[in-house]
Amino acid sequence: MDSIISMYNATGFPFAKSTIFVAFATFAATMKLIRSMTNDMLPRPAQSYLESALHYLITPTWNRITIVVNEVHDDMISRNQVYDAAEAYLRTKISSCTKRLRVGKTPQQSSLNVSVDKGQEILDRFDNNMELKWRLVSNESQNKNGHENRFFELSFNKKFKVDRVLNEYLPFVLARAKEIAYNDVGKVVKLYTRNCSFGNNESGSGGGGGGGGADWGSINLDHPATFETLGMDPELKAAIVEDLRGFLGGKEFCKKAGKARQRCYLLYGPPGTGKSSLIAAMADYLKFDVYDLELASLSSNSELRSSLMSTTNRSIVVIRDVDCCVGMEADRLPGTEQPYEPRNKVSLSCLFSFVDGLWLSCGDERIIVFTTNYSYRLDPALSCPGRVDMHIHMSYCSSQVFKLLASDYLGVHDRHALFGEIENLLENEHVTVDQVAEELRKSENADIALRGVVNLLKRKRMEAHEIEQDRNRWARRSVDGEK
Repeated sequence: MDSIISMYNATGFPFAKSTIFVAFATFAATMKLIRSMTNDMLPRPAQSYLESALHYLITPTWNRITIVVNEVHDDMISRNQVYDAAEAYLRTKISSCTKRLRVGKTPQQSSLNVSVDKGQEILDRFDNNMELKWRLVSNESQNKNGHENRFFELSFNKKFKVDRVLNEYLPFVLARAKEIAYNDVGKVVKLYTRNCSFGNNESGSGGGGGGGGADWGSINLDHPATFETLGMDPELKAAIVEDLRGFLGGKEFCKKAGKARQRCYLLYGPPGTGKSSLIAAMADYLKFDVYDLELASLSSNSELRSSLMSTTNRSIVVIRDVDCCVGMEADRLPGTEQPYEPRNKVSLSCLFSFVDGLWLSCGDERIIVFTTNYSYRLDPALSCPGRVDMHIHMSYCSSQVFKLLASDYLGVHDRHALFGEIENLLENEHVTVDQVAEELRKSENADIALRGVVNLLKRKRMEAHEIEQDRNRWARRSVDGEK
């Protein structure tokens, strides 16, 4: 001790100060070297585990309680609404103290979409005196369904009591997240599909929920269709918008009537008449994610059930080509005397249980859309009263719809010299909205684009005439053969 004091007296305070600085610099360099070696030598799953372990060791836990909020429930099917609410709520709590952020932007967004990155901690204060800490954890080791394990850790001092957090704070977070969802006009709408190789299996920076455990993958839905630009009969379009508006504002009515807050639409008509564009316009209007489900890809009722139950609230569930995907026909096994067996292992009764049965309790604010190209093939059970709220016929392009398309694509609001000829041709020739729109997109010059529409309609008339001639020739041959 005397030698240390004599050294300090001989050299003075600056020597001690510089010694501390050198020691700190050496420690920092050592830690940086260790971190660099760890990044180079250890795989990412091991790094994530090491970071979690170190965080646990250096954080005092004796006076704190931690609540774990998983992304999906233990059944690995349905998503955890508390997780989705926390994800949306914590975006509003990002501050200059936040060190790790995730940033994204789509062409439709006017501003950056910022969210919390994994490993980041967010501090929150509730009711002035309660301090809580959120931390997003992501285990790189995947679960049995191939999804990354993601969860929030919510920790707080024991003195605030678990009951208060569960009964006051978390309900506040849920309510605040719902308010954010209703007011988020810049929300990125997601398109989910099963077993896809693109996109991701997490909610991502775009937020809004993911597909849970039914192996849903997603991409941003960047479809340009809106109700303002949709080529459709104006009266029918207005009726659909009014029905959707009533759906959004009908919460109290549904509660009093004891009905689930859900609407079911049937879109029927020839291919290319705008069914997909209408669905995209509905998603844009409601700001709902879209789940695109092809029943032909399902092998059993249980698979159908898990897929439908894993869809989130405030979503549009699209059941495509319901006439040919859910068949009840039966075939005898070739070369055997075994009884008839169903071609499809997915039954209509299982599907209808989700539309109007007990499964309604698994979700709220959901739109179900059935599509078909051939309405006459539909099972009569699909038209049962109360099952489908609105039947929407997507017909061929009419004169009125053509004028809307010409206005949207070419800016032609007044009558053009070719309008009369086009309207006369449309009365007798069947062309889809997509076919007319494709011609209008070929040139910004109105004369050239409209002449293309005229040529299209004339080709259709010529093709129809040739088909009629062929039919008559075959009919005459049949009559001559009978003679």
